[in-house]
Amino acid sequence: MEENINSLDETNKGACMGMDAINFILDKVKDKEFKKTLELEYNKYKDISRRINDLYKEYSDEEPHETSTMNKVMTWYGVNMKTLADDSNSKIAELLLQGTNMGIIEGRKILNNKNIDKKVYKLISEFVTMQEDSVEKLKTFL
Repeated sequence: MEENINSLDETNKGACMGMDAINFILDKVKDKEFKKTLELEYNKYKDISRRINDLYKEYSDEEPHETSTMNKVMTWYGVNMKTLADDSNSKIAELLLQGTNMGIIEGRKILNNKNIDKKVYKLISEFVTMQEDSVEKLKTFL
């Protein structure tokens, strides 16, 4: 049971981090197609987080963990510093790719190293696949 809770917590943190990163960067995006792509990706992260919240209730009376305020501040600061001199589509896509790749790695670690229920495994697997699809979309903006 604890493995399921921890796995859902970590995955929800990843989904929240994805939403935060897109939120922090969206106003820097001038290209309409890129902006639309990021809005669609944001909604996918939001949907995964909602589904995690629903499934979490089967394992705990608490809410799943989200990114801490400190992590949000660090993400915001990092995005702003790294796009200060270059806010091109390519630079923004690169930053988002780096974060997405970290999410894929963490998701794969959970799937490969944890003894979790099938429902939890399926949802995390969908999250990883969603991120892998996102990588392919982001590559077109490099």
